[in-house]
Amino acid sequence: MAMVCLTDFEEYAKEHLSKATWDYYAAGADECCTRDDNLLAYKRIRLRPRILRDVSASDTRTTVQGTEISFPVGIAPTAFHCLAWHEGEVATARATEALNTCYITSTYSTCSVEEIVAAAPNGYRWFQLYVYRDRKLSEQIVHRVELLGYKALVLTVDVPYTGKRRNDIRNQFKLPPHLKVKNLDGVFQETAGPEGYGIPSNTLDPSISWKDVYWLQSITRLPIIIKGILTKEDAELAVEHGVQGIIVSNHGGRQLDGGPASIDALSEIVDTVQGRIEVYLDGGIRTGSDVLKALALGAKCVFIGRPAVWGLAYKGEDGVREVLQILNDEFRLSMALSGCRNVAEINRNLIQLSRL
Repeated sequence: MAMVCLTDFEEYAKEHLSKATWDYYAAGADECCTRDDNLLAYKRIRLRPRILRDVSASDTRTTVQGTEISFPVGIAPTAFHCLAWHEGEVATARATEALNTCYITSTYSTCSVEEIVAAAPNGYRWFQLYVYRDRKLSEQIVHRVELLGYKALVLTVDVPYTGKRRNDIRNQFKLPPHLKVKNLDGVFQETAGPEGYGIPSNTLDPSISWKDVYWLQSITRLPIIIKGILTKEDAELAVEHGVQGIIVSNHGGRQLDGGPASIDALSEIVDTVQGRIEVYLDGGIRTGSDVLKALALGAKCVFIGRPAVWGLAYKGEDGVREVLQILNDEFRLSMALSGCRNVAEINRNLIQLSRL
């Protein structure tokens, strides 16, 4: 079967992954309202195309944190890629290297950061970080990825506690015995307590606060990007605390149910930041026109989570490449049909908010 759009990959993954694995990737918190609204919100946004603009040549390149990438779509940090494909994150890293875009490696990878770098030595990578009760553990990981050439730290701030994902509870989801959270292998052997998502469930630090941003800045020279901001108030605090970027994100609707869709939160954050730092977005990107809408509302780049996993489930590295290539092709086409020849020509004049 020809894979024409990202929905084709979704249907393949749903059919071929085990129920527990599919449910884990698909899960939203509680009633999944925010997860579903992440997608529906894009359908409420209409484009205002300009015509007769000579779109015979188009350029999708952009930069993130000063580094050029081939188009403004990267891979968001998602856990446990080996559940979808035996090579896991190694395959994801090769695919993103091949397409010259950004891969945010998850702390909860089933391949180690060293294995990922060895597999795709020229890839452009950021590392997604949680803050643990044991700060030394976070510090050790930061120094590991810094030495390996990761180019930024993405601090996830919306998980003081894990959201309630009903199907994971019903399925009693656990990593199968042959898989591990490789970056933390052996670290928690002495820690008592029930296991949640591959490591003991009480290891993340719910006391994390803005002062921890200063702490992180004190132990690294890498740019710090905060993932999980949904309000203008927190965007302003992020700027005041000297971070280099924000990812507008609701964790794929997996944390607080009833919060805004990412794309609906974007405008107020962009308006508050006023270009002082870069603003990115994840959540709900399924087509090239979704990418165009996010950029028109002020995102510098977007990141995809679940679609990358669907690509892995379909055909490993080649599947992720296909997912990224489809998005690239669709984005280029949407740009041209809207009268934009390059990313710099995309702006808010392209957007009409319709009442659905």
